[in-house]
Amino acid sequence: MIASAYLAAEGFEAELAEEFARSRRRIEAWHGRLALSPDPPAPSAWALECWTEPQEFRVESVKQAADALRAIQRNWAGYAASHHRRSALITERLPPVKARPLVFPEPAPAGHLGAWTLLAPDRLLASATKTSPFVLGAVAFVEDREGPPSRAYLKLWEALTRLGRYPGPGQTCLDLGAAPGGWSWVLAKLGARVVAVDKAPLDAAVAALPGVTMRAESAFGLDPRTEPPVDWLFSDVICYPSRLLALVQRWIAAGAARNYVCTLKFQGETDHATAEAFAAIPGAVLFHGAHNKHELTFALLDQTSRR
Repeated sequence: MIASAYLAAEGFEAELAEEFARSRRRIEAWHGRLALSPDPPAPSAWALECWTEPQEFRVESVKQAADALRAIQRNWAGYAASHHRRSALITERLPPVKARPLVFPEPAPAGHLGAWTLLAPDRLLASATKTSPFVLGAVAFVEDREGPPSRAYLKLWEALTRLGRYPGPGQTCLDLGAAPGGWSWVLAKLGARVVAVDKAPLDAAVAALPGVTMRAESAFGLDPRTEPPVDWLFSDVICYPSRLLALVQRWIAAGAARNYVCTLKFQGETDHATAEAFAAIPGAVLFHGAHNKHELTFALLDQTSRR
């Protein structure tokens, strides 16, 4: 019996499998990038989304498959790991789901969306619920190809969209490892005050944005006990995850930031132990976004006030 299913980003199936092995959860089989588990749904950092209510149906025809899905609900996103032609014919019989790119900071879709796949020509797996509102867990944006100095801004757009929280006017953001300035650009465009910290210079256009202040220092040289408190601490610093963990723990212990959004960048092998330590921080969220590479996004949000 399949009790849950987890969709990995392309090329990160091994990370998802190792995460399962370390947590003693089982993967019964793989269907393309979809890990099929006999265990109940549980949080997974390396899955783009989890299918939380999978059901299997025996279907003898394309019409029968589409009718089975429509009998449950209206909106479905299909994952075609195989049987592509038959999957396409089923999709044609379902109400269209338009994965329209978001215009940041547009909120994530609120509509209900299920997921399905053909495990065999006559074997349909469908889940009426899943953990992501996006088609196959991947959010797409109307990109800005002129303003930001790098494509790193897409990671932050995705993180804030998934979290449903944004810094804004009147709030102060500390951007560690800011150069060349992709994240500082996002934060300044939201109207926040930005203190960008990096020994390397910011892109000149970003440095000139209203509200942006540059400090030519090392992120690891700051002492949170003596720094002015900030509303948000952001970090896209290139460093070993264990070093980032120590930095975040120092800031949390000092109570010097209310919200955290950081990238764990893995150097060579995936440091699962440190990822687990981040996930174990009370209130933490840890995920692999569609715009992440060999990295995870960590977030810790203040629950006493919501923007």
